[in-house]
Amino acid sequence: MDITKETIKINKIICEKKEQIVVQGDMIVPDSKPDILNTINTDGNICIYKKEVFEGKLRLEGNIVSYIMYLADGEKNNLRGLNTTLDFSETIVVPELQIGMIVDIEPNIKNFECKVINGRKIGIKANVEISIKIRLPEEAEITTNVNDVNMQILSKKEKINSLLCEGNNKTYVKENVSIPNTDNLAEILNATISLVDKDIKISYNKILAKSEIELKLVYLTDDGRICKTIGRVPLVGFIDMPDIKEENICDTTYLIKNLIIKPNSIEEHTVYLEVEVEINCISYEEKEIQVIQDLYCPGERVNYDLKTLQTTSDRKTLKNICQIREKVNVPEIGNGEIINTSIQISINKENRLSGKMVLEGEMDVNLIYTDISTIGVNSKTITIPFTQTIEGVENNCNTSIKIEVGAQEFINQSGTIDANVDLNFETLTYKNVEIPAINNITEETEDDLEDYSVIIYVVKDGDTLWKIAKKYGSTVDDIVRVNGIENPDKINIGEKIYIPKYVLKRAKEPIVI
Repeated sequence: MDITKETIKINKIICEKKEQIVVQGDMIVPDSKPDILNTINTDGNICIYKKEVFEGKLRLEGNIVSYIMYLADGEKNNLRGLNTTLDFSETIVVPELQIGMIVDIEPNIKNFECKVINGRKIGIKANVEISIKIRLPEEAEITTNVNDVNMQILSKKEKINSLLCEGNNKTYVKENVSIPNTDNLAEILNATISLVDKDIKISYNKILAKSEIELKLVYLTDDGRICKTIGRVPLVGFIDMPDIKEENICDTTYLIKNLIIKPNSIEEHTVYLEVEVEINCISYEEKEIQVIQDLYCPGERVNYDLKTLQTTSDRKTLKNICQIREKVNVPEIGNGEIINTSIQISINKENRLSGKMVLEGEMDVNLIYTDISTIGVNSKTITIPFTQTIEGVENNCNTSIKIEVGAQEFINQSGTIDANVDLNFETLTYKNVEIPAINNITEETEDDLEDYSVIIYVVKDGDTLWKIAKKYGSTVDDIVRVNGIENPDKINIGEKIYIPKYVLKRAKEPIVI
């Protein structure tokens, strides 16, 4: 018996889940800063610099680099800023997790809560959502053909996404971001970074991952002016990926591990930015394999091991831009100037119909603006609903959606805000596929076979010609031939079928001369 086998690599997904954690701490106002009357805004970035896998547990260590805008007590219209780093170590219970499995994470700060304890002390709490994916890459060997004249084989071709390779690399950015020469920086009021315009280029045995780090700054000058600027710094990383080709599919993720933002004491009119980013890439190749679903040999007992493998197919990434153009009435802003915005996106509803997916969501925008009529600076959160249609999403596929805030502009016209925001949607779609892996095939003679020349069988509910032929030791071809069946895939309940006995074909003995 000549057996043909093929090896496939599977990126087995053990589980996917989202966990909520709380990072909190107290901050003492430095002696060089005035007392706090009230906080205006809190913002920041999360870094994960250590990840440990235990049996049933995942341990994360990191920090949140946060900035607090506040009004100073006793100093009219005096907006000041504080910067603090909240360190954390969190153990998350994941019953499915075992040592040796790979864990991918994506942290996201949902919101901050800041409470004034007294004039010299504040409490900060960050609510964080951690998206966790646990996977186990493994190789599997499957039988694709058995070259035996008597063996009856039920098989079909399947297209699957076979894991090709994966790799990662840490890349570092150390740059000075310029502010206008007319501004002498006194202190940073708010600073956040985001990775935008992500792209990859596939070359020989490696990929080039490109992005830009966008730094949004709100700062105070030494003459008391509140200013803002946006700077961009290129981020480039090479990842070794053996045997990768341009037609392969790549899933690339970025994780901020460390972050430093501080005024540059050496070079005037600049802010020093240092970022450590880990880039991970998983590549797949589309394979078409012949999958044996079942087999038997008339007159012989066939034994084999059967294992069901779970993999994916039809993996693709869809990119869309949702252009939000809305006018929002915010009378309390009046003629004030918007000095900073931060945006949170949430998807509330998902509908699928006729090859597309319709998403309904909300964009929460926190506006920081000058308020001359009262306390100088204030904040206001507005909510803007949106709908986005993703074409090319089938009803039976899985999806994973990433949303990146692209170009944005908020213009105040006497209390009416023109909100112009582009949301970049990246939708990964794929299908789960179960592949039967048949191995260790052996044959032995069946001694207790019933002797017959033909059987008359009445078709029952759930019958197929394959099931009937296998049960009575015949073949589909012989049943089709004897009964003159035109379509082997269609038989009717109650129909009488003649089942002929199959005669084993034996190899002829060689003639010795």
